[in-house]
Amino acid sequence: MHTAYITHRACLGHDMGPWHPESPARLRAIDDRLHAAHLYDFLRHYDAPLVEREALLRVHDAGYVAAIERAAPSEGLIQLDGDTAMCPATLEAARRAAGGAVLAVDKVMAGEVANAFVAVRPPGHHATRNQAMGFCIFNNVAVATAHALAAHRLARVAIVDFDVHHGNGTEDIFADEPHVLLCSSFQHPYYPHSGADTLSDHIVPVPLPAGTDGTAYRAAFEAKVLPALERFKPEFVFCSAGFDGHREDDLAHFRLVEADYGWITEQVMAVAEKHARGRLVSLLEGGYNLSALGRSVAAHIKVLAGL
Repeated sequence: MHTAYITHRACLGHDMGPWHPESPARLRAIDDRLHAAHLYDFLRHYDAPLVEREALLRVHDAGYVAAIERAAPSEGLIQLDGDTAMCPATLEAARRAAGGAVLAVDKVMAGEVANAFVAVRPPGHHATRNQAMGFCIFNNVAVATAHALAAHRLARVAIVDFDVHHGNGTEDIFADEPHVLLCSSFQHPYYPHSGADTLSDHIVPVPLPAGTDGTAYRAAFEAKVLPALERFKPEFVFCSAGFDGHREDDLAHFRLVEADYGWITEQVMAVAEKHARGRLVSLLEGGYNLSALGRSVAAHIKVLAGL
């Protein structure tokens, strides 16, 4: 079966200004690299739909969703926090980003595709139940996870967050949900300065220092993430796929390379094959050096697609 590639042109419309690293050029860089690497035509392409309100309300407070809708400007930019803004196109982009995540779950659960990569923006893993932050508005991976639990009646869903920043929003949403295992590796201390002290059977933090390279990262992943996944035996696996740990990315200080992202993908896929019938959905989070982002996503997708 194919790997699904889910995106939407509306996600290009979300623009927080020419200075902002979370820019429309990120999706263009991924698209360009998939074409250059001759991967694009091997994927099954879908447009991300608008998310249903019910799906958002499983993980976000109704008042927060309404506040985001009211905040959407007709022109210019509205700041939600110091580094997260809305332009007139943002609300549709955010709805499509979460909707694409839900569609990916449905396509994989129906057996129409083997797995999926959801290339959308804004990203999601910093968005809490009631707060936008860190470039994120709706928590896409949380929306998809809650949909897998509620709509498909799964009992054990795992999230592997390998963005260089801690997935604080995802942890906030699932802190009291034992049906979800969250494994989050991240640079510490660093934005958003959380996660390292979490004590929970189903939240597995992997804080790592600045300068962490592929060798150190792989050792930590093998020591902490893989045993936790093996104990949990997930029925579905999500990746919060941030590529900002690449050594060329200036927004953080890890020293990973494309081969490391390929290796991470292989490990997570092996868990999905063993316990979850191969069911895996990966959602784009960070990654801000455009060349490194394109190359890293291509390495990730090449493994997903078995190419």
